[in-house]
Amino acid sequence: MNNKLAYFIRRLLLIIPTFLAITFLCFSIAQIVPGGPVEQKLMEMRGFGGEQSSPQGNANTISEQQREELEKAFGFDKPLIVRYYNWLIRDCVGLRMKSYMYTDKTAWQLIRKRFPVSLTFGLSGFLLSYLICIPLGIAKALKHGSVFDFTSSMTVFIAYSIPAFALGMLLKMLLCGTTDGLFDIFPISGYQSDNFASMSSFGKFKDVFTHMFLPVLCYVAGNFAVLTMLMKNSLLDQVGKDYMRTVIATGVHYKTAVWKHALRNSLIPIATGFGSILTLIFASSVIIERVFEIPGMGRLSLTAITSRDYAVFMGILSLTSIFGLLGNILSDLCYVIIDPRINFEK
Repeated sequence: MNNKLAYFIRRLLLIIPTFLAITFLCFSIAQIVPGGPVEQKLMEMRGFGGEQSSPQGNANTISEQQREELEKAFGFDKPLIVRYYNWLIRDCVGLRMKSYMYTDKTAWQLIRKRFPVSLTFGLSGFLLSYLICIPLGIAKALKHGSVFDFTSSMTVFIAYSIPAFALGMLLKMLLCGTTDGLFDIFPISGYQSDNFASMSSFGKFKDVFTHMFLPVLCYVAGNFAVLTMLMKNSLLDQVGKDYMRTVIATGVHYKTAVWKHALRNSLIPIATGFGSILTLIFASSVIIERVFEIPGMGRLSLTAITSRDYAVFMGILSLTSIFGLLGNILSDLCYVIIDPRINFEK
């Protein structure tokens, strides 16, 4: 127990240098990539996209002093290490920085607004994937080679072969009351209805459920085959080991031996993905959010990258890095819970 506790303490302490290395590398790249806030502001001043001036007329009106003032305003006049220190300490890993695109809001204000959406989407998709795929994988292993195993494998891989965006567009066309649709069951886009605030508690739950049903279904379909087959193959591998033959030879029924002995050990590979539940809260599927126009963290990340809004992008990156590193430790903790015999000694 002491060895395991020491291992987890070391892992927690390693989060600090790992986080600093990840964020410093990404921060450095973001500072040198073209199209940053200074370049965008210069383009606005030269008239690109403006209505009152043209690029030809203002191309030479930007003086070196004006450029230096812009660099000073955005903090680009300081050395890289100073900028990183300010981002890390003063700006609280970028969460207090003003967005370059949404100038009246900080990165944290934008993230906080979309957090409930990603929390609902990420947790529901993650839990449904495991709640469906683990029992299905167990059933397939117990009935290996049967008609059920064959037909379920075909269904699983057909669903897996359809890209998430294609499945989402197909479901929207069939079930969301479009021009060529067959049914009008689910909302076509968004996360909430316009009158959400005036609804009862049950009405709000129903509204969110109907909006999120199809996106979550697309997410689960994308993870269906991998988790199901991993569970099946892991259980079959445990069933074929010597300790199972010994247990069965003592007179224990086959299914009893599977449920009491093989199942627990077969869950160890599945536990690898348990830690990802922390990152899913902040990094849901960008493609699915685009298809169903869900205002979640995925779309915010994509918008921040494409618009060179490094303040928001780095804020999201810092949070996902922290939760990703904690998720890895959570996976190791799940290993210990499933099989206390696991030893982390070198």
